[in-house]
Amino acid sequence: MQVGFTGGWLDRVDHLRGNAEAVAALLGDWRAKLLKLDGGDPALDADGKLAWVSIADAAPDGEAILLGLDGGGKPCFAECRPGDVGGPARSLALFRMLEMLPAGEAAIFGAARSLTGWHARHRFCANCGGPTAIYRAGWARKCPACAAEHFPRVDPVVIMLAEFEGRALLGRGAPWPKGRYSALAGFVEPGESMEEAVAREVFEEAGVRVSNVHYVASQPWPFPGQLMIGAFATAESDVLTIDTNEIEDAIWVTKDEVRAALAGQDAPFLPPPHYAIAHSLLEAWVRNG
Repeated sequence: MQVGFTGGWLDRVDHLRGNAEAVAALLGDWRAKLLKLDGGDPALDADGKLAWVSIADAAPDGEAILLGLDGGGKPCFAECRPGDVGGPARSLALFRMLEMLPAGEAAIFGAARSLTGWHARHRFCANCGGPTAIYRAGWARKCPACAAEHFPRVDPVVIMLAEFEGRALLGRGAPWPKGRYSALAGFVEPGESMEEAVAREVFEEAGVRVSNVHYVASQPWPFPGQLMIGAFATAESDVLTIDTNEIEDAIWVTKDEVRAALAGQDAPFLPPPHYAIAHSLLEAWVRNG
């Protein structure tokens, strides 16, 4: 199953990240290019793909992050600048661009967005409080004071469709566009399996007990750095008890209603955007069950 933010075409060259001389050589390569970002949003070229500039255009006080090598062996970088604080917020312009970006391009942007945001939020050591320095070509930070190493954080989130007698359960968050519904989702808690997290989250948000939880697909989500774990589950009933602290509303939808929504036809709900794994889950559900 193809899901958004996957299919990137860069070789991440993990074997070079710890080699300071090799990384310096890549930075000095005249072909090296820098991903052009505008406040955390991707800049697009005339073809609607990611825009790149020369590494010579990097900020003198920026921190270069090695994204990888392209098919021609050109080094590709992103950068985190000292003025970046906490990572950028999601803008309406960003969502419009994500609708246009090809999947592989979105995957490269997603990695860059997650990494630059993480660096902006982790300037100081969680162990001793001292300032940290970029490490392993931008895939880690290290504290000069206590030698603690810090690596980019990825938070697991379950996102699921519960089915009852041919209908799927969808919910909506209060800030979402009018009419939009999506799969229920929630963070995996410490000491919890993916299957247990699915059952707990569906019950907490909608008051529905589920069983027969099985994995479908996963998706990196760079806002700021989650791994979305997609699943299907079987509901024991269709009686809803909605926790409005968690979601604004929940509905049961048929496959015909989902097909209509995905096709942009008259439907009782607006589907999630195509780059969200919830969209892929709905496509898989109407196609295969």
